[in-house]
Amino acid sequence: MNDNKQLIEKFYTAFQKLDWRSMQECYHEEAFFYDPVFEDLDAPKAKAMWKMLCLQAKDLTIEFSKVEADNEYGSCHWKASYLFSKTGRKVVNRIKAHFKFHEGKIIEHMDDFDLYKWSRQAFGPSGWALGWSSFLKNKIRTTAKSNLGKFMNQELLHDASTEKLK
Repeated sequence: MNDNKQLIEKFYTAFQKLDWRSMQECYHEEAFFYDPVFEDLDAPKAKAMWKMLCLQAKDLTIEFSKVEADNEYGSCHWKASYLFSKTGRKVVNRIKAHFKFHEGKIIEHMDDFDLYKWSRQAFGPSGWALGWSSFLKNKIRTTAKSNLGKFMNQELLHDASTEKLK
């Protein structure tokens, strides 16, 4: 097994254990992440997103398969099953991940999934009725980015108060 395939497996095995620190170690300091919800995230935001998702996870199970990688690119399929905190509804999200590697780390990570299918599960009838619309998609994105920003600000405040105690 090549090193990049092992890196993908390390990332998702850590995710299964909600080990956000090990997940963050897999990213290059100049990494870029994209998915249909958070869209474009630089390395600090991507790392914070994984930390936030791990710390806030409710009944999360992660499965991954079809891991492929060469010296430059890789991919895998993964499935996240969890309770969506806002509605308490069960979501099963099937994702195809694409990676680019640099210096033994993930420098690009792009997750592809059907946002309409996700919204139907997460929001039920309103997701069925409006999940296809740019209105609901933009609301989902705006809320996710706002939650990430709040999380990052809380982490900065926590880090600052911890530093004062030293």
